[in-house]
Amino acid sequence: MRVKTFLLIILTMIFFNDKALAKYEKLFYDFKINDVSGNELDFNSFKNKIILLVNTASYCGFTKQYDDLQNIWDKYKDNNFVVIAVPSNSFNQEKNSNKEVKKFCEYNFNITFPITEITEVKGENAHPVYKWAVKNFGKTAKPKWNFHKILINKHGRIEDAFSSLTKPTSSKIVSKIEKLINS
Repeated sequence: MRVKTFLLIILTMIFFNDKALAKYEKLFYDFKINDVSGNELDFNSFKNKIILLVNTASYCGFTKQYDDLQNIWDKYKDNNFVVIAVPSNSFNQEKNSNKEVKKFCEYNFNITFPITEITEVKGENAHPVYKWAVKNFGKTAKPKWNFHKILINKHGRIEDAFSSLTKPTSSKIVSKIEKLINS
């Protein structure tokens, strides 16, 4: 009976847990994107850092989370932690240009962490880093709305993903960041 139970658990893990299948042919650091000013942002420059990758939008009800993102950036940036905002119009709530996004973020939220250019985060036109996230971590890594968060560990692998409803300063996210900082 124990053998059958054990086999059932193993089969369940294989078939229902995409994370168990992660092969990580590439790491987060293997990707590049342009920043909001049009300059290349090579994720390799963040090697050995903990990353919170967040798809953002200026006209979203969750836009106030920019304040929390700035707060955790300020608190942990000296501990090899980086927040990267990825403005996206995948949910039809972003401004029309990178210049407008930059001005909005700096003026309304005093954002000092990296912001990318406006980027697709879902579907066939999603940026390769988002396709990579889903491939290696499963459906929970796919943004279902703006301000979805993907936490990447120092090794360039996904540690966890959080819905838009989870505030960046929530104990759920902060405890994971602190655990990664201290590991």
